[in-house]
Amino acid sequence: MEPVSQYYLSQRLKLHYVCWGDEGKPALLLIHGGRDHCRNWDTVAQALSDQYAIYAPDLRGHGDSDWAVGSMYSLPEFVLDIATLVEVLGREPLTIIGHSLGGAVALQYAGIFPDRVARVVAIEGLGPPFMEHRPAHVRMREWIGHMHEMERRQPRRYATLDDAVQRMREANPHLTEEMAHHLTVYGANRNEDGSYTWKFDNYVRVRSPYEFNLEDAQDIWRKITAPVLLIRGTESWAPGPEWERRAEAISDRRSVVVDGAGHWVHHDQLDAFLDAARAFLLKG
Repeated sequence: MEPVSQYYLSQRLKLHYVCWGDEGKPALLLIHGGRDHCRNWDTVAQALSDQYAIYAPDLRGHGDSDWAVGSMYSLPEFVLDIATLVEVLGREPLTIIGHSLGGAVALQYAGIFPDRVARVVAIEGLGPPFMEHRPAHVRMREWIGHMHEMERRQPRRYATLDDAVQRMREANPHLTEEMAHHLTVYGANRNEDGSYTWKFDNYVRVRSPYEFNLEDAQDIWRKITAPVLLIRGTESWAPGPEWERRAEAISDRRSVVVDGAGHWVHHDQLDAFLDAARAFLLKG
């Protein structure tokens, strides 16, 4: 089942999203993670399209959406883009599933607009691991250096599609050959010389010089009124106990840990993810 492509404008950027299913059914929004794209949700969308009208955006700088002028890729910009898309769709209250960065966006949006969200599934979306605090002047100096480095950097080119698929599998060894090929086909562009480069803007790699503000995040999470399901994999880098403490700000929450899954739980253990998601989403 191929989705239908649509576009909308946010902050003067032309952003892409795809739709599956009957729009007369309840709305489900799927938000991908960093350096990913909307078509990473195909298997999930196919499994849930009998119950939902499904919408999956390419975040700014990703997939077939515009790259941000000036490389504005902080969490507030992503949340703004999702808020704009929800207004365009006019389908609230809606259900949201987000992975990693997309999970963080989903939780932020649900806290800022609690009346527009019915349920949230966040796959490893509680922000980055705790990192050692460093002085602001050091972070700013490093950030400027990284930005200058990115100005000189050229996107890596892969001679063949198979080479790009191999790189995809190196990044996530849990992927099957079939899934790695699917993610690469929709996540890469073919260049004029026949080589391939990833669609995402390299500037999305650069971290903000401002540290993750857990206090602000938890202030927003406390405003969430929708039930929240938090999912992570046992083989992920995500710090379980630390994330559990972070999540205490979310009042109506439950957690699921999926065995044999890394950071991309919905790719690594699709059936287990769907079982957990369905049990949560269809609960009365």
